[in-house]
Amino acid sequence: MDADVINQLARIVGEEHVLTSIEDRVCYSYDATNQQYRPDVVVFPDGAGEISSVLKLANEKRFPVVPRGAGSGFTGGSLPVRGGAALVLTRMNRILEIDENNLVAVVEPGVVTADFQNKVEKMGLFYPPDPASLAYSTLGGNVAECAGGPRATKYGVTRDYVLGLEVVLPTGGVVRTGSRTVKSVVGYDLTRLMVGSEGTLGVITRIVLRLIPLPEARKTLIGIFPLMGQAAQAVSATIRSRIIPSTMEFLDNAAIRSVEDYLHLGLPVEAGALLLIEVDGKTETLDREAGQIESICMDCGAERVEVARDDAHAQDLWKMRRSVSASILKLGNMKINEDVTVPRSRVPDLIQGVTELARKYRLNIVNFGHAGDGNIHVNIMVDRKDTDAIARAHKAVDEIFGLVLKLEGTISGEHGIGITKAPYMSWETGTEGMDVMRRIKQALDPLNILNPGKMFDRTTTAVHHESG
Repeated sequence: MDADVINQLARIVGEEHVLTSIEDRVCYSYDATNQQYRPDVVVFPDGAGEISSVLKLANEKRFPVVPRGAGSGFTGGSLPVRGGAALVLTRMNRILEIDENNLVAVVEPGVVTADFQNKVEKMGLFYPPDPASLAYSTLGGNVAECAGGPRATKYGVTRDYVLGLEVVLPTGGVVRTGSRTVKSVVGYDLTRLMVGSEGTLGVITRIVLRLIPLPEARKTLIGIFPLMGQAAQAVSATIRSRIIPSTMEFLDNAAIRSVEDYLHLGLPVEAGALLLIEVDGKTETLDREAGQIESICMDCGAERVEVARDDAHAQDLWKMRRSVSASILKLGNMKINEDVTVPRSRVPDLIQGVTELARKYRLNIVNFGHAGDGNIHVNIMVDRKDTDAIARAHKAVDEIFGLVLKLEGTISGEHGIGITKAPYMSWETGTEGMDVMRRIKQALDPLNILNPGKMFDRTTTAVHHESG
């Protein structure tokens, strides 16, 4: 990047907030995909004014700008695939307001999700979205990707809690969307347009979030099933009974064995599947709901159902669930992780189909995730040196996506599109849908400055075929 541009960026944000060394730039060249694209410069702005100036300079000098939070994404959304400036928003980490009268909070994008949740819960309030990365991911990144998590079963995802935004547009203008009210229908819903846009339409600089009362109590159960299909059936049966657990997590046998080898918790390694279920709400209703769920699981073939003895036991169970991703790396040093989602009643069909594909392509596939909302993480584990296995894995991904769409699902429940799923995006949106999104991008970012090379802005497209 031209030295004059570097100097102008330093004048905007301060020299100490501009990094140019190779070592520093490498630190902001990757995310959870482990793909690397090195930016030409790393910039740490503080506020909409500085970001506006950076983007105006970028339009003048024609260099890409890529917004970035904690870099925890799974689809490459924050990777600077065409170089330019990595715009890191971690300096903007203030909780500006918590309004207990109206159950609203105002935050900056660099606030860590868990820090915010802990803050509001001490006040008897609740912000439900809980992605697995909540201990380090930022609220701005959660909004940009429309993050979910286990509690989405009952409470929904990030977009369900965003009332309004302050956004710097790709050309440098600043807009404020939505309001602090629950109801607001003035014009197009620009807030929802920005949520999940993966930093392609604007840089989020302020977020107005809806809060709800903290549930009075919770109860955690674990159901052990001889067969995967039985656990999947229990998910459908629970929802059909009109009980909505706050979470309903699923682990298959490979996931159970991996976690037990990793943590030594005494898990039933011969079980075909495990359901981790939590209900929350009024204390007087929890025993009844937990009892109903236990009966449903047993009717669906569960070997046994255990209720957490106390909070410490419940935390151990959740430690098990949150350790799955790390533990399964023993099965292969390369993980292809797809967060496909189907209607909850179709989870058994999805699990059966993936199992058949694992046999067809001779692959080790681990399934776990948020079964209560139909969001199953399908993990294909291979050796990165085994080119034949990698080729078979990608063929399996093609068929998994085809199966998911046949089941009226979506190819991405919470990870977004980024670069890894871009070749498949049109399978779900169709040609007209892709065209509409391209026109929106062109209208807001005529020079393609902001996060280029993502989603529909890719040169490769996968060939869509029907899953057998």
